[in-house]
Amino acid sequence: MDATAFRAALGSGDPILLDGGLSTQLEAQGADLSDRLWSARLLADDPEAIVAAHLAFYRAGARVATTASYQATFEGFAARGIDRAGASALLRASVGLAIRARRQVQDEDSAAGRPPVRRFVAASVGPYGAMLADGSEYRGNYGRSVAELRDFHRDRLAVLAATDADVLAVETIPEVEEAAAVAELLPEVEGAAAWVSFSCRDGGHLCSGAPVEEGVAAVDGRPGIVAVGVNCTAPEHLDELVGRIRAATALPIAVYPNSGEGWDAVARCWTGSGLDRVDAAAARRWRGLGAELVGGCCRVSPDQIAVLAPALAERA
Repeated sequence: MDATAFRAALGSGDPILLDGGLSTQLEAQGADLSDRLWSARLLADDPEAIVAAHLAFYRAGARVATTASYQATFEGFAARGIDRAGASALLRASVGLAIRARRQVQDEDSAAGRPPVRRFVAASVGPYGAMLADGSEYRGNYGRSVAELRDFHRDRLAVLAATDADVLAVETIPEVEEAAAVAELLPEVEGAAAWVSFSCRDGGHLCSGAPVEEGVAAVDGRPGIVAVGVNCTAPEHLDELVGRIRAATALPIAVYPNSGEGWDAVARCWTGSGLDRVDAAAARRWRGLGAELVGGCCRVSPDQIAVLAPALAERA
């Protein structure tokens, strides 16, 4: 991993548009994601679908593709009869598929005479709760120590950090202990760089109930942490959360909320209405409050990312 270009982009002062919900686009393409491995199943079963989904977001204007490794864990793959060597290969493949999509869209730009755009690949590191596949990433309070969570994340993080990804996206983290565990691991891997984004239940608290400021403090100033923020959280909470995070750290802030719908972990479906709350006005507002990385998470489509692109491109 060489995060030099990504760090430079963060330091440029220009906002960076993230992608949206990879699973959302995969389902729109016809994929069945009812499996416990969610989108990670397609790393083995239908990798071309993952490339197509990344392409859809890059073509919509996203500068970052987040890999299909969120639900990819050694434990999850083992339950499907995939050994550690096979699991490591699939983790590496998740990055390779995103790089393929980036290369293709760059070729399209060149053929069309469009100016080159620097695009990035973020290797997704999902939370311990994602491996449980029971919605725990929206509750936290796993009952695991920081040391236990370090052990859970160590090998997967090391595999992904050894790829050609530009940054690690440690995302949907619901509790302070897990953020601290990841922050302690990063110095073990030379050159590793990550943003850490939390899942939050309201405008001031992580899903575990801890104040968001405690989560920020767990990663602020730690080696390898390049940004901190919030993802897979209802968009109506983002204004307050960004304000609280900005008051607690000078790190760049990432915001990529879900649509505002709720996840039913038993029925494995989204409930309620998104009401198009991830839109240009919201992107401008979050940017004005200090967010540098802006995009969407679950149920946010390439069409919505395309709406955010011109809003973020506007000069303040």
